[in-house]
Amino acid sequence: MSASMNNDVRAEPNLTPLLDVVFQLITFFMLVINFSQDNFDSRIKLPVAGSARPQDDAAKLGDERLVLNVDKDGHMIFNGQVLSADEATQKIKLEAQIARQNIKTLKGKVEQGEALPARIVIRADRDTPFAALFALINTCQTNGYQKFDLKAMNGP
Repeated sequence: MSASMNNDVRAEPNLTPLLDVVFQLITFFMLVINFSQDNFDSRIKLPVAGSARPQDDAAKLGDERLVLNVDKDGHMIFNGQVLSADEATQKIKLEAQIARQNIKTLKGKVEQGEALPARIVIRADRDTPFAALFALINTCQTNGYQKFDLKAMNGP
């Protein structure tokens, strides 16, 4: 039997697995981008301060961050939920306990009264009463946080 050279055998690649992988990568990156933006609430209108400056690179890389949004009524917004003063206190206490447990897991022990390495980033609305902001900072300090950043814009 002789084979004819006129019959071209064409191999066409199956693109379905490739498209599947690309779709999964796109979905993964969309989810990652969405989660990183959850810390910043768009309802907060930051105050304008001429002396505002960018955060230090050492502060960005070296410490964990806990972002607390405070609305114009003085209520903390965490993961899109508006919390009362008591709920905010409980949430900060819970976050401090989790941080201490993580330190205990890594180091093996936690010293009594040891400052937590996390940096608190407070994004307060420009109309937030000072008393509410002061109470939030005191609550954080009571639970072991000592590093604070207050966010502001340096221009309109």
